Amino acid sequence: MNYIQQAYTGKLGYWKYFIIPGLFLGMMALQFLMIQVLDLDVDAIIRKEVASKGKNRFLIESLVPMAIALGALFFWVKYIHGQTITSLTTSRKKIDWKRIWFSFFLWGILSSALVLVDYIVSPEHYLFNFELVPFLFLAAIAIVLVPIQTSFEEYLFRGYLMQGIGVMAKNRWLPLVITSVIFGVMHIANPEVGKIGYFIMVYYIGTGFFLGIITLMDEGLELALGFHAANNLFTALLVTADWTAFQTHSILKDVSDPLESSVFQIILPVFVVFPILLFIFSKRYKWNNWQDKLFGKIEEVPTEAVNNDIENARL
Repeated sequence: MNYIQQAYTGKLGYWKYFIIPGLFLGMMALQFLMIQVLDLDVDAIIRKEVASKGKNRFLIESLVPMAIALGALFFWVKYIHGQTITSLTTSRKKIDWKRIWFSFFLWGILSSALVLVDYIVSPEHYLFNFELVPFLFLAAIAIVLVPIQTSFEEYLFRGYLMQGIGVMAKNRWLPLVITSVIFGVMHIANPEVGKIGYFIMVYYIGTGFFLGIITLMDEGLELALGFHAANNLFTALLVTADWTAFQTHSILKDVSDPLESSVFQIILPVFVVFPILLFIFSKRYKWNNWQDKLFGKIEEVPTEAVNNDIENARL
């Protein structure tokens, strides 16, 4: 069975797919509406919270709800759908941790190199922000909680919703489009949007498409899990700014005008870096048949075939 067909290993009940995503996305929508109706300054609110609680406590309070949400999603999948977490993660018999680590270190090294190059070329855009003790606390918090936060987003969008929409639509392209757009729109309340404008949605939605493509092509979440964890973790440790969602005791602080560099920072990853990463992944994992993997139909799996696959996985 392919990755989307793994949903057939559980008890489908299509209504179930609207509960957890509906609650999460409903809260996001309510937050955005409150910001718009009350004309709230998200940037100012975050600065006030950080000043009152400190950056590390604010980070913990921002990430812990995601850990709870991931636990709730796993509970829902395991006990309401009767589906294993492995089948939510991958079409392989076991979760391929080598894939997760390869993606993690590949993007971690490349993204760090891009920051270093920018720092060398435009040092006036940065302040050296390093303080040993606060940074060590940050590292401990981020290493534990950031991968949980990113894993929740991956399991919700590229996992749970990708499989659920896929078996309902009976194709691959519709879940790719829907999950990528919703993933991008989920970030609409971020302070970066208020600072840079809605043009940054190109980056968020583009990232969603990139993560969705590697999930469908690789028939599993492993590469997306590694990439997303590296992206947020290395960002939290390396660079912060007064106008970003992550306010951390990072090594560097970006003091440049985000409007001046926004086009470069949005266009480069989506239209240059991500295609290069797709090429690297495709060569390493020998991807082929792109048209079928991204636009093909999803056939319903007979119960007997599902039972055989489950039994083989146990052997």
